[in-house]
Amino acid sequence: MPPLPAEQIASAIDHTLLDTAGGRDAIETLCDQAAAHRFAAVCVYPWWVAAARARLAGAAAVCTVVSFPHGLDVTPAKCDAARAAIAAGADEVDLVMAWPALRAGADAEVAADLSAVVESARRERADAVVKVIVEAAQLTAAELVRACAAVEASGADFAKTGTGTAGPCTVDAVAAMRRALPARVAIKASGGIRTAAAASAMLEAGAARIGTSSGVAILAELEAHAVA
Repeated sequence: MPPLPAEQIASAIDHTLLDTAGGRDAIETLCDQAAAHRFAAVCVYPWWVAAARARLAGAAAVCTVVSFPHGLDVTPAKCDAARAAIAAGADEVDLVMAWPALRAGADAEVAADLSAVVESARRERADAVVKVIVEAAQLTAAELVRACAAVEASGADFAKTGTGTAGPCTVDAVAAMRRALPARVAIKASGGIRTAAAASAMLEAGAARIGTSSGVAILAELEAHAVA
Protein backbone atom coordinates (compact mmCIF):
# COMPACT_ATOMS: atom_id res chain seq x y z
CA MET A 1 0.00 0.00 0.00
CA PRO A 2 1.48 3.43 -0.94
CA PRO A 3 2.21 5.98 1.82
CA LEU A 4 -0.40 8.56 2.73
CA PRO A 5 -0.13 12.05 1.18
CA ALA A 6 2.74 14.19 2.44
CA GLU A 7 0.41 16.89 3.76
CA GLN A 8 -1.54 14.39 5.84
CA ILE A 9 1.58 12.92 7.37
CA ALA A 10 3.19 16.32 8.00
CA SER A 11 0.12 17.61 9.83
CA ALA A 12 0.32 14.64 12.22
CA ILE A 13 4.02 14.90 13.11
CA ASP A 14 5.32 15.99 16.50
CA HIS A 15 8.84 16.98 15.39
CA THR A 16 10.93 15.70 18.27
CA LEU A 17 14.31 16.54 19.77
CA LEU A 18 14.91 14.76 23.06
CA ASP A 19 18.64 14.35 22.67
CA THR A 20 20.21 15.80 25.80
CA ALA A 21 23.16 17.02 23.70
CA GLY A 22 20.89 19.21 21.58
CA GLY A 23 21.50 22.89 22.30
CA ARG A 24 19.76 26.14 21.38
CA ASP A 25 20.90 26.03 17.75
CA ALA A 26 19.39 22.56 17.36
CA ILE A 27 16.14 23.68 18.98
CA GLU A 28 15.89 26.68 16.66
CA THR A 29 16.51 24.46 13.63
CA LEU A 30 13.83 22.05 14.87
CA CYS A 31 11.34 24.91 15.17
CA ASP A 32 12.22 26.34 11.77
CA GLN A 33 11.71 22.91 10.19
CA ALA A 34 8.38 22.48 11.95
CA ALA A 35 7.17 25.85 10.71
CA ALA A 36 8.39 25.24 7.14
CA HIS A 37 6.79 21.80 6.88
CA ARG A 38 3.65 22.63 8.85
CA PHE A 39 4.19 19.93 11.43
CA ALA A 40 1.66 19.66 14.24
CA ALA A 41 4.13 20.39 17.03
CA VAL A 42 7.68 20.30 18.24
CA CYS A 43 8.47 18.11 21.25
CA VAL A 44 11.35 19.29 23.44
CA TYR A 45 12.59 19.06 27.01
CA PRO A 46 11.03 21.55 29.47
CA TRP A 47 14.25 23.60 29.53
CA TRP A 48 13.66 24.55 25.89
CA VAL A 49 9.92 25.29 26.00
CA ALA A 50 10.22 29.08 26.26
CA ALA A 51 12.82 29.22 23.48
CA ALA A 52 10.64 27.05 21.24
CA ARG A 53 7.58 29.18 21.94
CA ALA A 54 9.47 32.35 21.01
CA ARG A 55 10.97 30.85 17.86
CA LEU A 56 7.74 29.33 16.56
CA ALA A 57 5.49 32.32 17.28
CA GLY A 58 2.43 30.09 16.90
CA ALA A 59 3.51 28.30 13.71
CA ALA A 60 3.26 24.93 15.49
CA ALA A 61 2.32 23.76 18.97
CA VAL A 62 4.98 23.35 21.65
CA CYS A 63 4.99 19.97 23.38
CA THR A 64 7.17 18.88 26.26
CA VAL A 65 7.70 15.81 28.44
CA VAL A 66 7.06 15.18 32.13
CA SER A 67 8.63 12.41 34.23
CA PHE A 68 10.54 11.30 31.14
CA PRO A 69 11.43 8.53 30.49
CA HIS A 70 10.57 6.48 33.61
CA GLY A 71 7.26 7.88 34.92
CA LEU A 72 8.28 7.32 38.54
CA ASP A 73 8.46 10.87 39.89
CA VAL A 74 6.03 11.48 42.73
CA THR A 75 2.68 13.00 41.85
CA PRO A 76 3.34 16.52 43.27
CA ALA A 77 6.56 16.74 41.25
CA LYS A 78 4.72 15.74 38.08
CA CYS A 79 1.97 18.28 38.75
CA ASP A 80 4.50 21.05 39.37
CA ALA A 81 6.44 20.14 36.22
CA ALA A 82 3.31 20.18 34.07
CA ARG A 83 2.18 23.54 35.44
CA ALA A 84 5.62 25.08 35.02
CA ALA A 85 5.94 23.86 31.44
CA ILE A 86 2.56 25.26 30.49
CA ALA A 87 3.31 28.56 32.21
CA ALA A 88 6.53 28.72 30.15
CA GLY A 89 4.59 28.32 26.92
CA ALA A 90 3.89 24.62 26.35
CA ASP A 91 0.60 23.79 24.64
CA GLU A 92 0.92 20.05 25.17
CA VAL A 93 2.45 17.76 27.79
CA ASP A 94 3.54 14.18 27.16
CA LEU A 95 3.38 12.57 30.61
CA VAL A 96 4.99 9.20 31.26
CA MET A 97 2.73 6.79 33.12
CA ALA A 98 4.18 4.98 36.14
CA TRP A 99 3.93 1.81 34.11
CA PRO A 100 6.12 -0.31 36.44
CA ALA A 101 3.55 0.39 39.17
CA LEU A 102 0.73 -0.60 36.84
CA ARG A 103 2.54 -3.86 36.07
CA ALA A 104 2.66 -4.46 39.82
CA GLY A 105 -1.13 -4.09 40.05
CA ALA A 106 -1.38 -0.52 41.33
CA ASP A 107 -3.93 0.49 38.69
CA ALA A 108 -5.95 2.78 40.97
CA GLU A 109 -2.87 4.62 42.18
CA VAL A 110 -1.60 5.04 38.63
CA ALA A 111 -4.96 6.40 37.44
CA ALA A 112 -5.09 8.83 40.39
CA ASP A 113 -1.57 10.04 39.60
CA LEU A 114 -2.50 10.70 35.98
CA SER A 115 -5.75 12.43 36.94
CA ALA A 116 -3.91 14.78 39.29
CA VAL A 117 -1.51 15.86 36.55
CA VAL A 118 -4.28 16.33 33.99
CA GLU A 119 -6.21 18.47 36.48
CA SER A 120 -3.12 20.52 37.32
CA ALA A 121 -2.33 21.13 33.66
CA ARG A 122 -5.84 22.33 32.94
CA ARG A 123 -5.90 24.60 35.97
CA GLU A 124 -2.88 26.33 34.45
CA ARG A 125 -4.46 26.43 30.99
CA ALA A 126 -7.93 25.11 30.23
CA ASP A 127 -7.09 23.92 26.72
CA ALA A 128 -3.79 22.25 27.59
CA VAL A 129 -3.41 18.91 25.82
CA VAL A 130 -2.15 15.99 27.90
CA LYS A 131 -0.82 12.83 26.28
CA VAL A 132 -0.06 9.86 28.53
CA ILE A 133 2.86 7.64 27.52
CA VAL A 134 2.00 4.04 28.41
CA GLU A 135 5.26 2.36 27.25
CA ALA A 136 3.40 -0.32 25.33
CA ALA A 137 6.59 -2.19 24.39
CA GLN A 138 7.03 -3.12 28.06
CA LEU A 139 3.45 -4.28 28.67
CA THR A 140 1.59 -7.50 28.02
CA ALA A 141 -1.63 -7.33 26.00
CA ALA A 142 -3.69 -7.41 29.20
CA GLU A 143 -1.52 -4.76 30.85
CA LEU A 144 -1.88 -2.52 27.81
CA VAL A 145 -5.68 -2.70 28.12
CA ARG A 146 -5.39 -1.76 31.81
CA ALA A 147 -3.06 1.10 30.93
CA CYS A 148 -5.58 2.41 28.42
CA ALA A 149 -8.31 2.22 31.07
CA ALA A 150 -6.16 4.37 33.37
CA VAL A 151 -5.64 6.92 30.58
CA GLU A 152 -9.37 7.05 29.90
CA ALA A 153 -10.16 7.49 33.59
CA SER A 154 -7.67 10.35 33.90
CA GLY A 155 -9.37 12.53 31.32
CA ALA A 156 -6.22 12.81 29.21
CA ASP A 157 -6.56 13.71 25.54
CA PHE A 158 -4.15 11.12 24.11
CA ALA A 159 -2.53 7.81 24.89
CA LYS A 160 0.99 7.63 23.50
CA THR A 161 2.62 4.32 22.70
CA GLY A 162 6.06 4.90 24.20
CA THR A 163 9.04 7.05 25.02
CA GLY A 164 11.18 5.54 22.29
CA THR A 165 13.72 4.49 24.94
CA ALA A 166 12.26 1.10 25.88
CA GLY A 167 11.30 -0.49 22.57
CA PRO A 168 9.86 0.51 19.20
CA CYS A 169 6.28 1.32 18.37
CA THR A 170 4.34 -1.34 16.50
CA VAL A 171 1.22 -1.28 14.37
CA ASP A 172 -0.24 -4.01 16.57
CA ALA A 173 0.15 -1.84 19.66
CA VAL A 174 -1.54 1.13 18.00
CA ALA A 175 -4.41 -1.06 16.80
CA ALA A 176 -4.81 -2.64 20.25
CA MET A 177 -4.89 0.77 21.90
CA ARG A 178 -7.44 2.05 19.41
CA ARG A 179 -9.69 -0.90 20.27
CA ALA A 180 -9.27 -0.34 24.00
CA LEU A 181 -9.86 3.41 24.05
CA PRO A 182 -12.99 5.49 23.46
CA ALA A 183 -13.08 7.70 20.39
CA ARG A 184 -12.45 10.84 22.45
CA VAL A 185 -8.96 9.63 23.41
CA ALA A 186 -6.58 9.98 20.47
CA ILE A 187 -3.37 7.99 19.98
CA LYS A 188 0.16 9.21 19.43
CA ALA A 189 2.55 6.63 17.95
CA SER A 190 6.19 7.11 18.87
CA GLY A 191 9.39 5.09 18.87
CA GLY A 192 11.47 4.08 15.89
CA ILE A 193 9.21 5.64 13.24
CA ARG A 194 11.70 6.71 10.59
CA THR A 195 10.10 6.01 7.19
CA ALA A 196 7.06 7.17 5.27
CA ALA A 197 5.74 3.61 5.19
CA ALA A 198 6.02 3.30 8.97
CA ALA A 199 4.34 6.65 9.58
CA SER A 200 1.51 5.78 7.17
CA ALA A 201 1.01 2.40 8.80
CA MET A 202 0.65 3.96 12.25
CA LEU A 203 -1.88 6.52 11.03
CA GLU A 204 -3.86 3.86 9.20
CA ALA A 205 -3.88 1.71 12.35
CA GLY A 206 -5.54 4.51 14.29
CA ALA A 207 -2.88 7.00 15.40
CA ALA A 208 -3.63 10.70 15.11
CA ARG A 209 -0.09 11.92 15.84
CA ILE A 210 3.38 10.61 15.05
CA GLY A 211 6.28 11.36 17.37
CA THR A 212 9.53 11.24 15.41
CA SER A 213 12.86 12.94 14.98
CA SER A 214 12.81 11.87 11.31
CA GLY A 215 9.99 14.10 10.08
CA VAL A 216 12.10 15.98 7.54
CA ALA A 217 13.56 12.74 6.16
CA ILE A 218 10.10 11.21 5.93
CA LEU A 219 8.84 14.13 3.86
CA ALA A 220 11.94 14.03 1.66
CA GLU A 221 11.24 10.34 1.04
CA LEU A 222 7.65 11.14 0.05
CA GLU A 223 8.83 13.91 -2.28
CA ALA A 224 11.32 11.57 -3.96
CA HIS A 225 8.60 8.94 -4.30
CA ALA A 226 6.28 11.47 -5.94
CA VAL A 227 8.93 12.53 -8.46
CA ALA A 228 10.02 9.00 -9.35
